[in-house]
Amino acid sequence: MITGASSGAGRAAALEFAKYRPAIVLAARNEEALHEVAAECTDLGAMVLVVVTDVTDPKAMINLANAANDWAGKIDVWINNAGVLAAGEFDHTPMEVHEQVIQTNLLGYIYGAHAVMPFFKAQQQGILINNISIGGYLPLPYGTGYTASKFGLRGFSEALKAELSVWPGIHICDLFPGFLDTPGIHHAGNYTGKTLRPAPPVYDPALVAQAMVKVAANPKSNRYIGGMSLGLKLSHALFPELTNKLTGLMMRRYFR
Repeated sequence: MITGASSGAGRAAALEFAKYRPAIVLAARNEEALHEVAAECTDLGAMVLVVVTDVTDPKAMINLANAANDWAGKIDVWINNAGVLAAGEFDHTPMEVHEQVIQTNLLGYIYGAHAVMPFFKAQQQGILINNISIGGYLPLPYGTGYTASKFGLRGFSEALKAELSVWPGIHICDLFPGFLDTPGIHHAGNYTGKTLRPAPPVYDPALVAQAMVKVAANPKSNRYIGGMSLGLKLSHALFPELTNKLTGLMMRRYFR
């Protein structure tokens, strides 16, 4: 089960999993794009169910989990992947935009975990994969709502892992990729007055898709994707103030 499956890392993940001919449930808001991805997966030999879903609606996420379980008979892997971005000075970005980013990137993942967890516990097994991004460790200046959502998501996931330590068959796997070359940057809420482009170094979303397949086969609590990802995490851990100042400087140069 993959949320945000209509484009970017979600689409890449659907196609990567489809190579192994599983039963895949694809979820997103864009029905037309979902059916296009579903057709590609079917051509690769996968069985596919499309469920149009808004991850910010907890009832829709419960419906998604029920639909997936009813169709396939169980849920082995649930991938929380849907995400949005807004860029701009904090006070120049409308509060409703900050709220939308947090609802999608944080609450959407929490709703997904809450919807699937009863099925995992009934089965006594399951793998929940969260596509968090290195933004869960490294603050993004001019993306404060995004940073709040990603830091919150990492905290949520760590607390859930500790809670589920008594369930050895249930695994929570967090992915921390660097910046990805996806359509998300072009669809971001933009309050900078500039044209947004992915900031280098930029990685192919196929790397995230491949990592998802690997942790689905061999669960790992944390996985860092892209050569810069772990380095940025360590930089902030060792030199937080300096790293924050440098990222602020880099973002201002990026906007220029």
